[in-house]
Amino acid sequence: MISAVDRATCAARDAVDPLASVREQFVLPDDLIYLDGNSLGALPVRTPARLAALVEEEWGRGLVHSWSDAGWIEAPARVGAKLARLIGAGSDEVVVAESTSVCLFKLVCAALAMQPDRSVVLTEEENFHTDVYVAAAAAQLCGATVEVQPRARLLDALDDRVAVLVLTHVDYRTGYMHDMRALSAAAHDAGALALWDLCHSVAAVPLQVNADGADMAVGCGYKYLNGGPGAPALLHVRAGLHGALRNPVPGWLGHAEPFAFELAFRPASGLRSMITGSPHILQLTALESAVDLWLEVDMAAARAKSVALTELFIELVEERCARMGFELASPRDAARRGSQVALRHPDGYGVVRALAERGVVGDFRAPDICRFGLAPLYVRYVDVWDAVDHLHQVVAEGAHLDPRFAERAAIT
Repeated sequence: MISAVDRATCAARDAVDPLASVREQFVLPDDLIYLDGNSLGALPVRTPARLAALVEEEWGRGLVHSWSDAGWIEAPARVGAKLARLIGAGSDEVVVAESTSVCLFKLVCAALAMQPDRSVVLTEEENFHTDVYVAAAAAQLCGATVEVQPRARLLDALDDRVAVLVLTHVDYRTGYMHDMRALSAAAHDAGALALWDLCHSVAAVPLQVNADGADMAVGCGYKYLNGGPGAPALLHVRAGLHGALRNPVPGWLGHAEPFAFELAFRPASGLRSMITGSPHILQLTALESAVDLWLEVDMAAARAKSVALTELFIELVEERCARMGFELASPRDAARRGSQVALRHPDGYGVVRALAERGVVGDFRAPDICRFGLAPLYVRYVDVWDAVDHLHQVVAEGAHLDPRFAERAAIT
């Protein structure tokens, strides 16, 4: 069968793409097809100048006065309020804090403290391994345990022992997207809280955490948000739980009066109590620059393009790379798929490495997944066509079987 889609068709779609001009807002090498925005987002054009102004003026000239004059001290709440608009939360329900893992640890501990008569943190086998590590450590510290169940058995495991259900909304390997509303409701019906990891969701799919029943959430800033390597994380708690929050790592900036320098900790009201140490201003500023760009984008249009890109990628792979050993690992139903396509292949690592040498950047996740993030703000339809063309050539020529790829690099 000859496909009705060719490169000219893809170029025509790019010509009428309502988000086409947004690509110009990112720094992207001309000789690269970048399909790894689900691991590290591209650099926004505006960010270097914003960081230069921060370093040269606010830090260089303003020095310590910039904590007040440049608004550094308010950055966690200010940027949090902007992120709240992207995830469907109230402006006082999100702050920016440390890494996703640290924020997750804080929230698991806080959730267990809110449910003293329950002693189980429930998660799934398919969850990101770090989330399981963090949940286990937090549970042990709080005298609780982690129960890890297969995804298909989660609902059966929700009982009166469970204090909090901890899940990643979009599966990092396959892109499978949970039904947040249904699972949050199931947790509530069992008397448990629902805590969501949004790392592969925020700025990738439309989110309405309040409407969908999330009690708490975390999410990193360096993937689809384009906040830069090591960007800090968002921490969300719905307003109705703020009064019961207890930060397991209390710090002076979460104190009701930070400059009173009291020996006893008195938590600030609301989410400010969850801030521990001084905010990472350089990273926060880069993140804010990227979030401001996202707030100029129609998220519905971004999601529509994301679906179209992933559908095109799947269609072309199945037409042009049939009988080459690829198996779709992502959900075929776009409603259950994030902004990535995952393909299983027995020589997946070699495939990804060979593609990178041709200027097509995806990544590999053990044991056999080639992962391609299709960030709609800067990935074009012709990029998808060209990437699949290279994919076909790599396998047809046997480039993925090069002995150099027998040993895996530290970063895959």
